[in-house]
Amino acid sequence: MHTLASLFFDGWDNLERVLIATPVLYIAVIAFVRLTGKRSTSQMNNFDWIVTVAIGSIIASPVLLKDVSIFEGLLAIGLLFGLQWFLTSLIIRSELVCTVVRASPSVLVLRGVYQRDAMKRSRVTESEIMSAIRENGYATLEDIGLVILESDAKLSVLSMDAIEGVSSGEIGGLDIIANQEDSEDPDA
Repeated sequence: MHTLASLFFDGWDNLERVLIATPVLYIAVIAFVRLTGKRSTSQMNNFDWIVTVAIGSIIASPVLLKDVSIFEGLLAIGLLFGLQWFLTSLIIRSELVCTVVRASPSVLVLRGVYQRDAMKRSRVTESEIMSAIRENGYATLEDIGLVILESDAKLSVLSMDAIEGVSSGEIGGLDIIANQEDSEDPDA
């Protein structure tokens, strides 16, 4: 049974482990990032985010758990960085792998009209879209040409002026025709 005091201090051996494991793992992560590139800790897509979270969890294990050695933690981190490097290399070389791994951007607003089917599929609400619109310095939906849910889960906002003169086709590599719906503006 733990006492209240043991919640704050549980002995010197645990502190020694933290003092040794933390800097070793920290330096190892820096070295792995330098070896595998900046992409390793970016959040360009959902897979990158998962790797970032997993690395944090793996680092904590040898620091805090007595039954996980520093070497086991280093091996797990190295494997994760290696697998991510391998997968991102495959993404660059194979359209099939890219399609399977990366999420496609979704048009949530097109020329001031909510694209409700895309919003529903993406589980994005009107209030979240309006928040992104305000964060980008716009006041109303009518000012907006496009709101895009990017593959990294960020919302990109383009004004009507930014897409003026573009009737169809592609805007910045995004196929607008494929993303366009027959959504009606409920306020119209």
